[in-house]
Amino acid sequence: MTIQATLCFILHDNRVLLLKKNPGLFGAGKWNAPGGKLQPNETAEHCAIREVHEETGLEVRKPRKIGTLIFFKHDKHQDPDWIAHVFLTNEFQGTIKESKEGILRWYPIDHPPFDDMWEDDRYWYRHAVEGRSFQGNFYFRGDFEKLIDHKIELLEPV
Repeated sequence: MTIQATLCFILHDNRVLLLKKNPGLFGAGKWNAPGGKLQPNETAEHCAIREVHEETGLEVRKPRKIGTLIFFKHDKHQDPDWIAHVFLTNEFQGTIKESKEGILRWYPIDHPPFDDMWEDDRYWYRHAVEGRSFQGNFYFRGDFEKLIDHKIELLEPV
């Protein structure tokens, strides 16, 4: 069964807020935008707002869906393991407070820590932070151990 999840990029003063997942969690040690799994009957937008609040303490407003990431593992090209709905916002309020998920840090938009991010991020990150609509398919060997193929399509804005 495909896992539905969200990522929400929060931009402020030419910086992006990223979270480094704690040991024992999926994606441990990797920097990524805040986000997480959709709950039953939850919309992707509501999930992004909820997860950002849980992971950062911030309340985001009007997150704009800009992308869809489709992930396959074990060399499969059908039945994705994950679908991530990618959102972008610069409207938020509150004070950052770290959670059990990991540590938070603002990075310059043009200098994210790619060496400590998921392998696929370098192919779509720029589209996300620049607000371009896109869809990406990513094919991994093993349990997301090595990216073996990808396809990214830029979409017309909705």
